[in-house]
Amino acid sequence: MKTTHVKRAFKYRFHPTDAQAAELSRTFGCVRKVYNLALAARTEAWARQERVNYNQTSAMLTAWKKTEELAYLGEVSSVPLQQALRHLQTAFTNFFGKRAKYPRFKSRKKSRKSAEYTTSAFRFKDGNLTLAKMAQPLDIVWSRPLPEGASPSTVTVSQDAAGRWFVSLLCEDPTVKPLPATGTAVGIDVGLDHLLTLSTGEKVSNPRHERRDRARLAKAQRQLARKAKGEGANRRKARRKVARVHARIADRRRDLLHKLTTRLVRENQTIVIEDLAVRNMVKNGSLARAISDAAWADFRSMLEYKAQWYGREVIAIDRWFPSSRLCSVCGTLQDRMPLNVREWTCDCGTTHDRDVNAAKNILAVGLTASVCGAGVRPQRRTPGGRSAMKQKPLRREP
Repeated sequence: MKTTHVKRAFKYRFHPTDAQAAELSRTFGCVRKVYNLALAARTEAWARQERVNYNQTSAMLTAWKKTEELAYLGEVSSVPLQQALRHLQTAFTNFFGKRAKYPRFKSRKKSRKSAEYTTSAFRFKDGNLTLAKMAQPLDIVWSRPLPEGASPSTVTVSQDAAGRWFVSLLCEDPTVKPLPATGTAVGIDVGLDHLLTLSTGEKVSNPRHERRDRARLAKAQRQLARKAKGEGANRRKARRKVARVHARIADRRRDLLHKLTTRLVRENQTIVIEDLAVRNMVKNGSLARAISDAAWADFRSMLEYKAQWYGREVIAIDRWFPSSRLCSVCGTLQDRMPLNVREWTCDCGTTHDRDVNAAKNILAVGLTASVCGAGVRPQRRTPGGRSAMKQKPLRREP
């Protein structure tokens, strides 16, 4: 029986030469152009109640290259252009499957600059990666080793708004295997004062990365606002300064979430969380900034795919379950529990920390539903990658 390994992306910084940067920038522009042309063609066909598939857009690409106006498309590697058409096909498949919205056009200023190369368009040998149309290998900063004997199946090159260059290598990782089973389980209550509160009583403080850099970000944004509108060099420099602050915030946030989720998955066989509607919660103007900075959706996504890798279980209970108002000792339900109440005493005499009590209730209801099998069903995979178990909605308490 053939063993299948987990495919993992390993992302590294690299420093291109001037020639490589120019070639990649041309490739990014051509990828965006081909994607937009194909989307326009499919949209026009959709208006005529016709469907255009990948093969038809591939034939269109060949015809576009032969025109005088779009002849420059033939100057870059054809593989990233074909991959752009495949990505568009995936976007339409998700749209028709009602898993995503209708595909949108890529913007030169706002869209991610990236290009994907398959094995026919790059050479990887002795730790050197050379892309098609390039004479020299990329100068990659190998911050961590690839799995022994790894051979990338795809390579994605990208540049972020801060001007940093990244290369992502998709490889099979034989080191990712299910961990030894353990009998431990934990309930998690997410919050703003504390990022996580565990049913064990442990609280993880919220570092508030965005708030810590808010003054620096505001200064950079004021400098950008003073620059003349247009594509001047000074405005580009100011825009990049703003992007660097955002990148610093995002990097620190992502690093913390990776450390937390890896630890939780290694230590626990079962992890129970709430199925929060983060997209709806950020519509609250007074809390939107703090909720976005906490990155609850990213936390859940990381938790789920790592649990899948290592043979753990993530259970998501209904968001309307009254975890804060329910006594975890006697089961008495309080009528009201304003957010400013952080400690309360039940009629049974037990004094509760609001968040710890909620985490204990989340764990209890998740384990009960999992053992009984009642009211728990697999959640369909969504564009955000959520694939954990989800409890059927409970009736909301008045």
